[in-house]
Amino acid sequence: MILQHQPLLKSVEKTELDSYSVARQAPEINLIPFIDVLLVILIFLMISTTFTQYQELSITLPSVSGETATPTVKEIRIAVSKDGKYAINSVVVENKDLAERLQAIKGIPKEADTSSEIAIRVVISADAKASHQSVMQVLEVASLVGINNIVFATQDPNPSSSKKR
Repeated sequence: MILQHQPLLKSVEKTELDSYSVARQAPEINLIPFIDVLLVILIFLMISTTFTQYQELSITLPSVSGETATPTVKEIRIAVSKDGKYAINSVVVENKDLAERLQAIKGIPKEADTSSEIAIRVVISADAKASHQSVMQVLEVASLVGINNIVFATQDPNPSSSKKR
């Protein structure tokens, strides 16, 4: 008995008998189960993905516990990253342009009288590993511009237990 080579894809009927009387079927590729599996994986990934809010600078806020204040004034948010970069209202700013941008957002010229001051608050969101000098530079620039209402943003160490009084 001699074994013969038979090609897999030949134009034959759906089933045929070989020399051993064993039924053979022509191979076929069924894509429907493959597509079903891919759709299930895609749906699983879409549901399990968490959506977070991304900022221009990646910062980690220090933790404190306390009550949050309700904002009743115009807020200017300044983020300080751990490598000393600044972002004012989610716009990255160079160190040398920090005073000019803060002055422009405040809307009062440098030479103007600050006695008629608008209620403006600067919220500093400094990374926990940011240098002291970087934060002090923001404080100094805010003081030079004439903004004295400055607060620091923190994160709640226990976000699940909120304090309500």
